[in-house]
Amino acid sequence: MRGKGAMGRMVRSFLQSLLKLANSVIGLVGVGMILYSLWMLRVWYKEVQSYWGAGPDSPLPWFIYTILGLGVSLSVITCSGHIAAETANVHCLSCYMVLLFSLVVLESAVTADVFLNSDWEEDFPMDKTGRFNELKNFVRTNFEFCKWIALVVVAAQASSILLAMVLRALGSYRGSYYDSDDDFIHARLPLIRNQVQPTPYIGEARPPLY
Repeated sequence: MRGKGAMGRMVRSFLQSLLKLANSVIGLVGVGMILYSLWMLRVWYKEVQSYWGAGPDSPLPWFIYTILGLGVSLSVITCSGHIAAETANVHCLSCYMVLLFSLVVLESAVTADVFLNSDWEEDFPMDKTGRFNELKNFVRTNFEFCKWIALVVVAAQASSILLAMVLRALGSYRGSYYDSDDDFIHARLPLIRNQVQPTPYIGEARPPLY
């Protein structure tokens, strides 16, 4: 029983480490998107001098804000995934899986629209900042590199969902409940050994005979 409990803790710890590793890949992508969006904002602010001085007719950098929002969302999901992996709590793992699955569904919808719809660019508003066109040109000229990056991200997301499902199936960590019954027997032994022994019977004291 003690060996089975130790093996179960080792398996759980290994799965938690794998989930943290896969989750870290998602976090790196989120941080990269945040840095990229901040760099684009900095360049765009230089072009229009300042946000408030640009006037009401200044182009809205929706693409930059979208990348920034996705980066922040990935970072939040990564933080929740790290907490879920560390605690192995059923509710945290469920929340993490729902957030990550929703993100995967959104990515799948956008990818399907790009590959199946020849006029997919019309589904997005016009980006007057030009950053959207720059990203498209970069992806086209570096398609193999971008493809491998996308495959790594998708693999990390799928692995995170699978590992979270396995940890959730194992249940929350219950600490001492995984110990064997021998531990509890040993804990009760001192109480048995320290029982007060009955004093030997001594007859009634009789008065001395004279």
